[in-house]
Amino acid sequence: MKHDVVDAVTQLLREKGIDKDTFQDIIESVFLSMIKRKYGQTDNFSVIFNLDKGDIEIQCIKTVVEDGKVEDPAVEISLKEALTYDPQAMVGEETVVMIDYEREFGRRIIISAKQHLVQRLREIEKENLYQEFIGRVGEIVIGDVHQITRNEIRLNIDKTEVIMPRSEQVYNERYRRGDTMKAIILQVNRTTRDPEIIVSRKDVSFVKRLFELEVPEIFDNIVEIKAIAREAGDRTKIAVISNDKRIDPIGACVGMKGVRIQAIVKELNHEKIDIIQWTDDPELMVRRALSPVIPLELIFLEGGNKVLTVIQDDLIAQAIGKKGQNIRLASQLSGYDVEPVKSSDYYQEELKLDEVEELTEEQYAMLKNAGYNSAEEVLNGGREALLEIPDLKAETVDEILNILNNYFEENEVEEGTDTLTGA
Repeated sequence: MKHDVVDAVTQLLREKGIDKDTFQDIIESVFLSMIKRKYGQTDNFSVIFNLDKGDIEIQCIKTVVEDGKVEDPAVEISLKEALTYDPQAMVGEETVVMIDYEREFGRRIIISAKQHLVQRLREIEKENLYQEFIGRVGEIVIGDVHQITRNEIRLNIDKTEVIMPRSEQVYNERYRRGDTMKAIILQVNRTTRDPEIIVSRKDVSFVKRLFELEVPEIFDNIVEIKAIAREAGDRTKIAVISNDKRIDPIGACVGMKGVRIQAIVKELNHEKIDIIQWTDDPELMVRRALSPVIPLELIFLEGGNKVLTVIQDDLIAQAIGKKGQNIRLASQLSGYDVEPVKSSDYYQEELKLDEVEELTEEQYAMLKNAGYNSAEEVLNGGREALLEIPDLKAETVDEILNILNNYFEENEVEEGTDTLTGA
């Protein structure tokens, strides 16, 4: 028996690749639901479905009773009717009855079943789509732009619509309908409708994946990307390391005559890319991260991950970069809070302890014997370090620190006054 319900979904089933066994379970559950609505129970009913032919049979096992003695038509059948199905039927025996659902259930129940079936198939289609793309997160895909709004761009990828929100777009890239673009699948979200597939060209993972695709040594894990810092559309810094001493990690990324890096830069619309070699040495890592500027000196401050970088005065602007971009990227790449300092501001003549008139001879002698030569060394050492000096009492330590702090405060005030008065 060819069924309208099956006809309505067979094409959808084949297009979406829904598993036959799953579809058969759905068909059976839908028709068993119809049977329960009609007869109140389903224990003696069976649904046999053939997807290839689009045929469905509903069989019911009933007990044969004498004519006129049928009390429950769901489980009993008269001998006269049973003989139409089985010429050898006898009272008291069971017989299999074929149910014509179109005649038995009525148009309203059939329409309801058809809607329910289509709905179940849509749910499976959504779940299959979700499972497909959740497994492709981190994959670069190519799509065609088909809709552009203020807040998002919609692309068609493999006959599936994906979304690139404004937050995942590169600020200086322009898109038009019909354009073909690459993007990375960033996340997949379940919704009440179809799964929401978010793609990005802004995320650092997009750059990382481009390098993996363009540089075979990275794909094969011979060269490893240790860190990436990016301000999309302007600049990217990437730190790489080689797991094979024979392979130059930077050279592998650049490629012969720069062909590899040029392909990546072209895809990123000529975004600048700095490639450095990763190192576990914090000082060397910060120096490399500040490329193209080389600092004169690095001072790692205690109690945190802050590092002062002394830069030549004529290179300080380049070290900081446009709107602080180079410093931000260097901080992200190295993992340290990089603070640039002009060399002229840093390399000032230290205040010798013997120049501080407020210190007594005894105080000066005790500091000198402890290895302190300048006021800066004392202040940088702090109160706890001074208390470790033998015979130096807490009251004396506080007095020394007050004298030195007051000295510097007075000098700062005087310098500020000179500036204001034009002295």
